Amino acid sequence: MIAADLLTKVLDQVVSRAQAPGDVLVKHLRASFPGVHFTVCSDDDVPARMSPVVGNDFCRLYYVAAGEHCLSFTSEAAAATGLVVGLCDDDQA
Repeated sequence: MIAADLLTKVLDQVVSRAQAPGDVLVKHLRASFPGVHFTVCSDDDVPARMSPVVGNDFCRLYYVAAGEHCLSFTSEAAAATGLVVGLCDDDQA
């Protein structure tokens, strides 16, 4: 389960590292929030049918669930085990 307060903390961390490359950002997030799976990508790489849980000018967050040995997007906070951080391009903000 991903708690609502975690979403705010992750958004704050992404904003404070807005210029960091994705691989640096994902390492930082994993170290800062152990036990939570993180993936960082361009928001353009997230399927258009998915709705973000929250977002800001820098990114959009999506829930991910790990079930049956696969990761998949979910809309349910209770089922979520991680987050996809979709970084926005300047024209998406």
